[in-house]
Amino acid sequence: MRRRATTVLTLATTALALTGCAAGSGTAGAEGTGTLTVFAAASLAGTFTEIAGDFEADNPGVTVRLTFGGSADLVSQVSEGAPADVIATADAATMTRLTETGLVAGTGSVVFATNTLEIAVPADNPAGIRSFADLAAPGLALVICAPQVPCGATTAAVAAAAGVRLTPVSEENSVTDVLGKVQSGEADAGLVYVTDVAAAGTDVLGIEFAESTAVVNEYPIAVLAESTQSQPTRSVGSLAGDFTRFVTGPAGQAILREAGFGAP
Repeated sequence: MRRRATTVLTLATTALALTGCAAGSGTAGAEGTGTLTVFAAASLAGTFTEIAGDFEADNPGVTVRLTFGGSADLVSQVSEGAPADVIATADAATMTRLTETGLVAGTGSVVFATNTLEIAVPADNPAGIRSFADLAAPGLALVICAPQVPCGATTAAVAAAAGVRLTPVSEENSVTDVLGKVQSGEADAGLVYVTDVAAAGTDVLGIEFAESTAVVNEYPIAVLAESTQSQPTRSVGSLAGDFTRFVTGPAGQAILREAGFGAP
């Protein structure tokens, strides 16, 4: 068990994605000006905020508009026509939904990071959690992600592999919602990603468990087929493509590693 350094995660509201404003409202020109709309899994909030800031600094005139949420929700929004240029999800299954319906650009998706689950408990660990098996204790206020969300699907797979039956009091639509209930004391424990525990710092206590290695989440990123920033109008390439390359390149990878994400 260990405490981790604090990083503040700010989740943008997904309502911005549904206002009808065109994604990439500015057209990328020779100088690379324009607005890039990026949808990303909630667990990427801290890292992608930093990555976006660095990308903007390297590309004067470019604005990166970030929307964070549960991967399944973001995919549903894109499927229903919400404008976006780039999407990064917390597992391959959600990205496949877009790929199979032709909503991902021809370049396809690429895995840029991995993540595993960790138990998060309040700093004083009032329920005395020590292991994954402890999460099945009667009367425990356990919070997990809903099964349609990547962290929920991973939770179910890990529990099945471990032979542990979980009876949560709540199932949330994003991993940050799970973490929030642990931080507020509404839950005795929650299953989140290693990176979420690290970002919460002293607000929570992280408990690693060996069973987590049974399922490793792969995070893919892709340019969307309807992106207005996917055409090679710049000397180097498209603005959307440049952003994905920044995430998968040395600068983006360094930020992800520092936050605790595993290598692709």
